[in-house]
Order: sequence, then structure tokens, then C-alpha cells
Amino acid sequence: MTEQDTHFTQTDTHSTDTATDRVLEIRDAEVYFEMDRGVSRVLDTVDLDVERGEILGVVGESGSGKSMLASSMLDAVVDPGVLSGEITYYPEDGEPVDVLGLSERELKGLRWEEISMVFQGAMSSFNPTMGVREHFEETLAAHDADVEAGMDRARELLADLHLEPERVLDSYPHELSGGMQQRALIALSLILEPDVLVMDEPTAALDLLMQRSILALLEELQEKYDLTMVFITHDLPLVAELADRIAVMYAFELIELGPTEEILHHAAHPYTRALLNATPNLDAPLEEMRPIEGSAPDPVDVPAGCTYNPRCPLADETCVGDDPPFETVSGEHEVTCFHWQDAAEAVPFTAEAAHEERSASAAGEGQ
Repeated sequence: MTEQDTHFTQTDTHSTDTATDRVLEIRDAEVYFEMDRGVSRVLDTVDLDVERGEILGVVGESGSGKSMLASSMLDAVVDPGVLSGEITYYPEDGEPVDVLGLSERELKGLRWEEISMVFQGAMSSFNPTMGVREHFEETLAAHDADVEAGMDRARELLADLHLEPERVLDSYPHELSGGMQQRALIALSLILEPDVLVMDEPTAALDLLMQRSILALLEELQEKYDLTMVFITHDLPLVAELADRIAVMYAFELIELGPTEEILHHAAHPYTRALLNATPNLDAPLEEMRPIEGSAPDPVDVPAGCTYNPRCPLADETCVGDDPPFETVSGEHEVTCFHWQDAAEAVPFTAEAAHEERSASAAGEGQ
């Protein structure tokens, strides 16, 4: 990268004198598309901090706005989408960076070198006419990095991901299995030593065993390279094995946020609880899964008030008429629900209920 590329536009809204562990700060982030039938709002006033060194899981059904949130972090929303709000990146050394105020040249420096992204589906991310080695060398050259030193790092990263470096580098993408492609893509995303790695459904096309293998490798990479990770997925139990915190999205909004254990065992939003009941996992039989009734809203016609109210067993006139603010459940656990204190009774966890029922039955037989 040239010297000119390294000078990002600095934001005046925050001072480095303020003690913070944030690496990314998102405020009032909105994305909309103009359509013939109206305005499609696919990200709606999201506020979120990403803490340095954490693994943050962002979960929700397909079409909930997760991918738009990921793209917003890099100002990478595709045309004709319009992104507004504030995205601030806090480098470990230096002044805060106003991401949405960067020029195209400055954005090129931010992406890959500071914040890198792994998109869903490795095959669509690689150029099929180029060998894997060429992808690494081209990326290094495009950012004016030392190619020889960068390729040494590539080999180390590939080895960290339990791949044979020379075999992978000498291959074309289609010559690798799906799991190998995905791991090679993760290595490529880390080649320029970014602080933050954003992953959008990186394991969605893989079988369960490969998903778990990649999660274990990501945890090792995070510790070795002191990475901050944002992991986007529809699979809450899967990301719970990796994440320190979980952010839940519904209808293009952030609706619940908290430490992973809090979300898993004390989810306070009826949607989060329903999502846990609806997602298959190794600890609960398939017959205990409960699909969420109804369907996610159309981005052109999002319900007024709480966006979940048409599907929620607790919805009343307040939920239909008013937009719930964030309420503190405990500590860092927050939720947007007027009736969160009643959510556990209204939407019990099916696996827990079944476990209690089996325990009571066993106790009765023992008497």
C-alpha cells in the first residue's frame, strides 16, 4: 500500500483520549433500495459496538439484515443500495476512522488490511481461471505488500488451517474440496494481517463435521493472531460454540444482544427463544424442534411498532403501536421487548421442557 493509501480520513466525533475497547462502532446504520413497489429498507437504525479481541456472533433468519450489516462495516453495500449512519473504526494505534467518509483509494486500504471479509460460498469468491497461488500473489501486489514475505505468511496460514500449503497453492479452486476452498479463502482474507475478520455464513455450504472443524480452527487463529471476529450466521447453536457475545437480528433490526451463555440460557426476546427452539442441534432430537409460526416481514412493508408483533404470542396494543426501546435484562444483556420478563413462560425452551418432563417421569418411577 502506498503512503497516500495509509492516511484515512479521521473522524472528529470521538477522541482517542476516551478509554475504549471498541474496534468498530456502528450508529444509526440504515440501508435501503429504491424499488418500483416502494422503498426496501434492509437495515434499520442499527447501533452496535464490536469489542477488540472478541468473537461476535450475529444471528437471525435468512433475510433479517445480517449480510447488510456485515457489508456496512466495510462500506461495501452494492449499488443501488444507500448506506447512511456512522461507522467508526478504531485502529490499535492512531486516530478513529470515519469509514463512510473514506475515498475509494482509502477504502481499498481499509479493506483487507484493517477489516477483511469472508463471503458465503468460497467457490464464488475465487476466480476459477486463476490458481490459488495467483490469488494470494495478486492480493499482495495490489496492496503494494512484499510478495515474498506475504507468501511465507500464506504458507503459515494454510498450515494453521490444517492444509498442505504447496498442494493448495499449486491447485485451481475447483481442484479443492468445499472445506479446503473455504479454509483457503480464510487464509487469503488474513494475508494482509487485518485487525478484524468479518465472516458472512462462511460454513453454510459445508456438512456439520466440517463446520465444527472450521469453527475450532477459527478459534485457534483468533488466539494466535489476536483477531477480532464477526461471525454472521442463521445457525445460533453453531455460532454459540465460538462466540463471546451474540447479537440477534429480526426484520433488519438488532433486537437482542448479550454474552453467549446469557442468550443461550436466558434469552429474553420471544423471537430469540423461538429461534433456539427452531434450530436443530446435536443436543436436542429433531422431533423437539418447533418451527417459528408465520413469516418474516417484507422489507417494503415492515409492521409498525415491534416488528415481531404479528408472530409473537405476547403481542398487545402497545407492541402494535410503539417501537420498543432497548431494556437491560442484566449486565451486558439487552433486549427490545415490552414483555421480556414474560418471554420464558410464553416461549419455553422445548429441549429444557422435555428434559424436565423426562426427569419428573424418572423421579415418579423411582418412588
